[in-house]
Amino acid sequence: MTAKHLQDTTTLYNGVSMPWFGLGVFKVEEGPELVNAVRTAIRHGYRSIDTAAIYGNEEGVGQGIREGLEAAGIKREDLFVTSKVWNADLGYESTLKAYEESLRKLGLEYLDLYLIHWPVEGKYTEAWKALEMLYKQGRVKAIGVSNFQIHHLEQLMKETEIKPMVNQVEYHPRLTQKELQAYCQENGIQLEAWSPLMQGQLLDQEDLLRIAEKYQKSIAQIILRWDIQNGVVTIPKSTKEHRIIENADIFDFELSAEDMQRIDSLNQNHRVGPDPDNFDF
Repeated sequence: MTAKHLQDTTTLYNGVSMPWFGLGVFKVEEGPELVNAVRTAIRHGYRSIDTAAIYGNEEGVGQGIREGLEAAGIKREDLFVTSKVWNADLGYESTLKAYEESLRKLGLEYLDLYLIHWPVEGKYTEAWKALEMLYKQGRVKAIGVSNFQIHHLEQLMKETEIKPMVNQVEYHPRLTQKELQAYCQENGIQLEAWSPLMQGQLLDQEDLLRIAEKYQKSIAQIILRWDIQNGVVTIPKSTKEHRIIENADIFDFELSAEDMQRIDSLNQNHRVGPDPDNFDF
């Protein structure tokens, strides 16, 4: 079922509801701009906020959440908050500590989703066992991974007990990840897109421009709608109020099957971020 509203959710395999659409805060530094972006998004109906330890902005995100909840008159449980454990902290005890530190900075009692940020060889299995423990203790509602390829997922599931509920990966019309998506679907793992707008590199692409004109929408709106119709959760980043509102204004139209295919055909397996099979951080 395609989402019809900003607050529509997908149900993860463990029964937890996750909004299809949220706000990402990658590269947004601590400070008033960050706090304002989070508060603004919540006030305009966003119910999902995605951060990570390495972004160095969890305290500002926490403040934005508190102000946003108050401004929107909603409760903490109405919000879906994600953070991620960084590579330097991958290990059983160190991951547990990293989780506590993220909670402390965010000023929250639990996270809705906690992810392993990158599949560091030889380290992610122990970290995953820590996530399993947090999950079994009810300290986190759902656990998942980020930037995992099929072979990483296979390895992880072979050595551990609970399979990931979410895999957050780079995903946009130049990197459609069809094989990975099919694998995740077969295994009940929800795919989530980071960098859905390819860091702005697609915003003047001619095919997308023609499709955008046809629907009287922006290219960004076309891409984000394509995500949702493909069954991929998406978290575009913006700090500007008009853009935060515009990005979310994608629930009043539907792309035709033909236009969905046209966008799929833009794939070049091209990444703007690091390659999960070849990174050194």
